[in-house]
Amino acid sequence: MAKAPVLTPRADDFPRWYQDLIAKAELADNGPVRGTMVIRPYGYGIWERMQQEMDARIKETGTQNAYFPLLIPQSYLTREAEHVEGFAPELAVVTHGGGKELEEPAVVRPTSEMIINDYFSKWIQSYRDLPLLINQWANVVRWELRPRLFLRTSEFLWQEGHTAHATYEEARDFAAHIHREVYEDFMVNVLAMDVVPGRKTVKERFAGAINTLTLEGMMGDGKALQMATSHELGQNFAKAFTTQYLSKEGKQELVWQTSWGSTTRMIGALVMMHGDDNGLRVPPRLAHIQAVVLAIKGDDAVLAKVREIGDRLKAAGVRVHVDDRTDVPFGRRAVDWELKGVPVRIEVGPRDLENGTAMLARRIPGGKEAVAIDSLVGLLPTVLEEDQALLLRQSRERRESRTTEVSTIGEAVEAAGAGGWARIPWAVLGEKGEAELAEHAASVRCLVAEDGSVPDSYDAPGNVAVVARAY
Repeated sequence: MAKAPVLTPRADDFPRWYQDLIAKAELADNGPVRGTMVIRPYGYGIWERMQQEMDARIKETGTQNAYFPLLIPQSYLTREAEHVEGFAPELAVVTHGGGKELEEPAVVRPTSEMIINDYFSKWIQSYRDLPLLINQWANVVRWELRPRLFLRTSEFLWQEGHTAHATYEEARDFAAHIHREVYEDFMVNVLAMDVVPGRKTVKERFAGAINTLTLEGMMGDGKALQMATSHELGQNFAKAFTTQYLSKEGKQELVWQTSWGSTTRMIGALVMMHGDDNGLRVPPRLAHIQAVVLAIKGDDAVLAKVREIGDRLKAAGVRVHVDDRTDVPFGRRAVDWELKGVPVRIEVGPRDLENGTAMLARRIPGGKEAVAIDSLVGLLPTVLEEDQALLLRQSRERRESRTTEVSTIGEAVEAAGAGGWARIPWAVLGEKGEAELAEHAASVRCLVAEDGSVPDSYDAPGNVAVVARAY
C-alpha cells in the first residue's frame, strides 16, 4: 500500500496544499478571532529576515523609523472622502473603553495616512523641514470576509512609509525610487522572485492616491499576487490636514506626499511561488537557517563532529542550526527540515565519520551527494548562491511560459481562466474592457510600457495591460 503524501499534491488541490504546508512547516496557525493568525517562531524568523533586509534598504533612502498609535479618532477618516470610502467596509471601530462609551469612536488603524498627516501638519513649518521621510513597522486591521493565512487576514504586520516633499517632482521620484530600489531590489535579489513592476489603473489605485506603482508576482498556480505598492498621494491629504510649509520665497505651499507598504503577505508569496510537493523552498539569501547539520545517531563522536561543523560554518558566515535531537527519529527530522525549506542539510552518521564525509542534501534543486567534511566551509557559499539563482530562474521561466500576448478581451479572459497571464494593449482594453474582465474574475494587475518598463503615465501611448486572476 502506497504511503500517503505529507502534503496534498499541488496539482490536485492548490489551496489545500497551501494550507497543509503552512501548518506542517509550522509557519502559522489561525487565531482565536476569525481572520486573525498566530505566526509561529519559524514563520516569524522568516519575517524578521524580511524586516532586516527591507529596513536596511529603507534607511539607505534617508527614511527614519517612528511609531504612531493603533487607535485613530474616527473623525480623522472623514477628512479625505475617497480615502474613507475606500476603507469603510474594512474598518474595525472601538466604541467602548474602560467600561464607558467613548465620546468619539476610535478606528483600529487600517493604514496611517490620517494620523501621520495630523502630526506632519504640526512638524512641518518651513522648507527646511522637507523632505520629511518616516517609516513605521506595525500591525494594521482590515476586516476580511474571506480570510486566508498570510494572504488576507484581518490583522497583519507590515511597514508603511509616509513622506512629505516640497514639489510634485520630488514626491514622484521618491515613490519611484522606493518602488525600484527598495521593493523590486529586495524581491528579485533576496526573495528570488521574478516580479513585474508596473502602474495601477485608476480603478485599482490606492484610495486617495493620484498614482500607484505595484509589483506583481506569478504564483505556482498562475494567479497573480500584489507584492508591494508605492503611492503618489499628490496634495490630497495635505489639503485635508493643511499640511503646508513656508517656501524660500516666503509663500505658504502645500506639501506633496507619498506612502508605500509591504506586508506579511510576502510569506504567503514565498510559499506559493517557491514551494513544491515536498514543502517550502526558502531562498538562501533570505533563510534565517541556511544550513542544518543533523546527527543521524547519538554517537558521542558524531555529536562532537556535527557541533564542530556547525561552529566552523557559523564562523564562515553561514546561518546554521545544529540538530542533535537524536531522541527523535532521523527520518522524521529530515522530513521536517525538508518541509521548512532549509536550503541545505548536512547529515552525519558513524559511517560518514569513518570516511571523513557528510551527506549534503540540497533542498532547492533536490538530490544528495557525499562531500568531504573539510570541504564544506569552502563549498557552501557557492552552493547557496547557485540555488538562489536557480529559484529566480525558475520563477522567471514560469511567468514567461505562462504569459500570452493577446489582442482581444475574450483571449485575455481565456488566458487568465486557464491559469496564466495575458498582455493586451491598453488601447484595446480600456476602462470598459477592465469592467468586463471583472465579470470573469480577472483584473488588470498593472500597466507596463511596450518594453516592460514602468510607463510615465496612465494613458501613455503603447501601454500594455497585464491581466490575470489574483489573490
